[in-house]
Amino acid sequence: MLCRFFCARRTAIAARCHGAVLDFARRCGSFNYAEYNDGDPLLLQEQLTDSEVEIRRVVREFCKKTLLPRVTDAYRNEREDRKIFRELGALGVLGPTIEGYGCAGISSVAAGLISREIEAIDSGYRSAWSVQSSLVMHPIYAFGSDAQKQRFLPKLATGELIGCFGLTEPNAGSDPMSMTTRARKVAGGYSLSGCKTWITSAPLADIAVVWAKLHDTNKIAGFIVERDFKGFATERIEGKLSLRTSCTGMIVLDNCIVPEENVLPHAIGLKAPFNCLSSARYGIAWGVVGAAETCFNIARDYSLERKQFGKSIASMQLVQAKLADAVTEITLAMQSCLRAGRLKEEGKLSHQVISMLKRNNTRKAIEIARAMRDILGGNGISDEYHVMRHVCNLETVLTYEGTYDIHGLILGRSITGMSAF
Repeated sequence: MLCRFFCARRTAIAARCHGAVLDFARRCGSFNYAEYNDGDPLLLQEQLTDSEVEIRRVVREFCKKTLLPRVTDAYRNEREDRKIFRELGALGVLGPTIEGYGCAGISSVAAGLISREIEAIDSGYRSAWSVQSSLVMHPIYAFGSDAQKQRFLPKLATGELIGCFGLTEPNAGSDPMSMTTRARKVAGGYSLSGCKTWITSAPLADIAVVWAKLHDTNKIAGFIVERDFKGFATERIEGKLSLRTSCTGMIVLDNCIVPEENVLPHAIGLKAPFNCLSSARYGIAWGVVGAAETCFNIARDYSLERKQFGKSIASMQLVQAKLADAVTEITLAMQSCLRAGRLKEEGKLSHQVISMLKRNNTRKAIEIARAMRDILGGNGISDEYHVMRHVCNLETVLTYEGTYDIHGLILGRSITGMSAF
């Protein structure tokens, strides 16, 4: 009896499965695949809001008209341009996700698109924008007092004030807890002493968000240090072979007195500067894809025009494979950035995912840039074609805001539950 029951049940299940397979086959047979969009394979634009599409269009037009014409000369001569901050401010893209204080209050995805468009021109320009927005305006907005926000954010948003972020020291890079900059309590404020290095925009900065260890507790605290404070000085770092369109320098603090009203009241502990770094790393993950895509577009166009052995090099298998690898990684990177942006807007983006994207996208971007340089052959090292400049820039972007290996260890700690550093 039981055997007959199971036999009948198997027969019924088989019949249902057969019907389902036939139905699936019929549906597949009638499916029409869409035409491939080589400029947007996963149709990213259709996943953006109308305002995000418009922001991207406006920023792209600005970058091509305002930044691109000056980038080659700026890179050749290691020359930054203070006016760019005013121009970015007039466009409304400094501190773009901040609500109020003269800021645009746009979505995290829109901010990512801005980063992508600026870095499509040059990583140095994007670095200057990123520091101003994520490492200066963000900590004041997130950890500052109402008075500090009212005083500094509007002028930072217009580019009237330029800021920098002082965390890295000569002997404290990947290990910020080993910083030696100290803040000693004095009447009316704190006395800061120490040195910061590899600080983007330091030679231009009107204010610096500086991190120091409190003398009595050893906890890390944040301070807004103004250019005219006695004991504050900056020194330019010359001879860079990368990020030459933005300036970099050292901050020297020699018993610099910072008044109590310039202490960030809600920034106690290492989590505060790490929060700022996560904000910047999010933008980097978007930005490097712009640099990679620029290199791809240049190499593709070059390969179609360049002839060797009597034919276009675009018809050669090795060139096509490199282009296929590049467009694949660019497409996947942009889609991952979009998803991260939506998670950020929902309050669901973890710092581990930001590490994942910063680590992956910077590595893929420099690999793409190198491969595209190879397609250009000897011409690839000429600044006329821009690709080698992106290669040099991406060497630095791969390292700063957390190296490739450090982000790997951050992920490894989450995977295993054990810290390797």
